[in-house]
Amino acid sequence: MAADASDAGQQLLALGASELRDRLASGALDAVTLVESCLARIAARDPEVHAWAHVDPDFARHQARAMDAHRRSGRPLGALHGLPVGVKDIIDTARMPTGNGCALDAGRVPAKDAWIIQRLKSAGAIILGKTVSTELAYLHPGATRNPHNLDHTPGGSSSGSAAAVADGMVPLAIGTQTGGSVIRPAAFCGVTGFKPSFGAIPRTGVLMQSHTLDTLGVFASDPTGAAILAEVIFGHDPADTATSPAPFPALERTAASAPPLPPVFAIVRPPGWERADDDLKQAIAGLEDALGEQAFSVDLPEIFAEAAAQRERINLAEMSRYYYLYERDGAAQLSDVVLKAIRGGATMPARDYLAALDWPRILGVALEEIFSRCDAILCPAAPGPAPAGLDSTGDAIFNGLWTLCGTPAVTVPILTASNGLPMGVQLVAGRGDDARLMRTARWLYDWADG
Repeated sequence: MAADASDAGQQLLALGASELRDRLASGALDAVTLVESCLARIAARDPEVHAWAHVDPDFARHQARAMDAHRRSGRPLGALHGLPVGVKDIIDTARMPTGNGCALDAGRVPAKDAWIIQRLKSAGAIILGKTVSTELAYLHPGATRNPHNLDHTPGGSSSGSAAAVADGMVPLAIGTQTGGSVIRPAAFCGVTGFKPSFGAIPRTGVLMQSHTLDTLGVFASDPTGAAILAEVIFGHDPADTATSPAPFPALERTAASAPPLPPVFAIVRPPGWERADDDLKQAIAGLEDALGEQAFSVDLPEIFAEAAAQRERINLAEMSRYYYLYERDGAAQLSDVVLKAIRGGATMPARDYLAALDWPRILGVALEEIFSRCDAILCPAAPGPAPAGLDSTGDAIFNGLWTLCGTPAVTVPILTASNGLPMGVQLVAGRGDDARLMRTARWLYDWADG
């Protein structure tokens, strides 16, 4: 009987977020059953994967019972009714610790939920727990391992969120990206990661590393699930001046719709292409051939070769500001990699930082001609499959460019390396074109599957 229950739980967790949401709404599935399946999977697998920084099973069950009672009452249901969500451990959650992946913040329990947590709860989501972040969402790895091969990195800094979704512990999760922290771990772990346009999701109550670059993102098994989650947390909060009171796009409806014409992809081999491994290069070439007339190759203007250095200048300068107290009061408890970054930013010449702030606009203008000819740019999400070893989160060379530009990007998990590990394709669209990007991502996901 126990084995039958375990098998049923695994079959349930293999369903996408959209199917689970529909079953929960209809009453064919209750939230308690789904949460129990997630908790059983976490108990079985997390001692090896280490995706979670905090899980409170009793609180998760309490939320699930409340959601089931709400449905039985006949009242309207939220867009995420009964769906468990994992939340990166740099996002404030009242009643749950938010440790920022840092020894100095261990045991910290915020008094107030972050803006997006309030949104998730109002939509009926169940906050299952906090997923592991790298230290202060930078490059020093956390404890998480890649669920496809425990000896390989899951990527970072949203390592726990990507690994938890990939291993079937939770259908949806939230992450953040300052360089490549959503797109890269999604590629390494074989799931969809969506980093929307800069300013689409308020960051109030989220650890700030760089106000120019920090972007919230989401993880799901497929693009439709990512669109469902992201739509709920798009919005405006006056406390985050990067957001604006503009209508947000109908991500789910657009993603589920058929494109009026087969989408066209601009195949880009971005700066750093020489760092890509042979598996990745061959896979991109094969994908270009298979797409035929729906794809064309294009080179980015030479100016893009400087984008990585400009993004790093912004990142380090702003990081030195926001993390100053960590260095002043607890340098001995910080990793060398974080300390080096903070101190490097503190010595950044003002002229270099201020000049770097002009680059998103410059690069955006340079991209307009390419976006006028395609539905999305198609490029690698990472230089290859997840590297062996746990001392690094991998190379973000193919991600930071798009973070700097503020453009939406999504990992579509449709490639496999010769060693059996997943590889992701990254699709990029013009800033603000998030809905069409998700429709294109869903089209490519289905095309590759069929």
